[in-house]
Amino acid sequence: MRIGIEGQRLFRTKKHGMDMVALELIQNLQKIDTKNEYVVFVKPDEDKECLQSTSNFKIIELSGGPYPTWEQFALPKAAKAEECDILHCTSNTAPVNTKIPLIITLHDIIYLESISILKKGGTWYQKMGNMYRRYVVPKNVKKSKKIITVSNFERDRIKKFFKHPAEDERLVAVYNGVSEYFKPIDDQSELDRVKELYNLPDEFIFFLGNTDPKKNTPNVLKAYSDFIKQSNKKIPLVMLDFGKTYLEKLLSDIGDTDLINHIQLTGYIKNTDLPAIYNLCQLFLYPSLRESFGIPILEAMRCGTPVITSNTSSMPEISGRKAHIVDPYLPEEITKGIFKILQNEEYRNQLIKDGLKQAEKFSWKAMAENVLKLYEEVYENTKK
Repeated sequence: MRIGIEGQRLFRTKKHGMDMVALELIQNLQKIDTKNEYVVFVKPDEDKECLQSTSNFKIIELSGGPYPTWEQFALPKAAKAEECDILHCTSNTAPVNTKIPLIITLHDIIYLESISILKKGGTWYQKMGNMYRRYVVPKNVKKSKKIITVSNFERDRIKKFFKHPAEDERLVAVYNGVSEYFKPIDDQSELDRVKELYNLPDEFIFFLGNTDPKKNTPNVLKAYSDFIKQSNKKIPLVMLDFGKTYLEKLLSDIGDTDLINHIQLTGYIKNTDLPAIYNLCQLFLYPSLRESFGIPILEAMRCGTPVITSNTSSMPEISGRKAHIVDPYLPEEITKGIFKILQNEEYRNQLIKDGLKQAEKFSWKAMAENVLKLYEEVYENTKK
């Protein structure tokens, strides 16, 4: 079997959620499958060291312009030339006209849903991306041999949205994993290195906010503003990959521009530095409005960090309710959670203990094994 895998963004230096999932899938397939042949299609970029060719894994750097033209024209042409038996597209979208049996990982369908609060805001790039997805995803879903999604919640959402019958076995939930380097760190020199590199305070609350409306940044800032006003101990908030100008606008919107004096922006943090950040922080905030999975919940738990997350979408499923669960639309609940974790040591320790056990249930190896079974199933069905 010759399997093509789309990994367009794998070589870019600043990788995010779906990029890391695709990278972990490929790296773990390299460990467990020496029998089948693989061709990984990537767009040329700087981080070529993240993925290495092996005897049965061929990496092709494929030019082809912006994402839509690369995916719709360059990718299917190259996959055909490589005589792929299957083409797995890993990041929500796929070529519309390819004749190669298609598997798509559909992480979520947020961009198809009429959730008004999620339609507000977002960058021009995000809006254009969503327009592209709204056009191609329904076509991809219709023709794909298998549709992989990442949680039972998202599988049910997709099934309901596309009106899949209950017996439609094309739609499968395969959990993401969490990397083994997310763990409690005893090496003080490593903690000191990361603390110095990002100029981190001695104590801080950590938030992975960004400009995506689903991340709920305005409500997190409202909650943190209330915490600062009520607390005698003004613990700083550290925010990853966030611009100062946009932050100032949000703080103006919530009526607390002085809050910026308590917030530290780190810029982009390498994934391999994140474990130290989780280890150094007092708690991790992840009260999103909507997630299909929520890998950072498990990353923080695996590092022994107490987590605040939401009672919406997939987050109770993935956290196993071993985090402090809040209504993300109510900033006062987030504020209460911050105080409870910081002030109640017994409760904090219980969250840490339960979180470590919950995170053990997820691994990238198990994810890769499940995906490999789907490859084999699709291949066998195409030969009939």
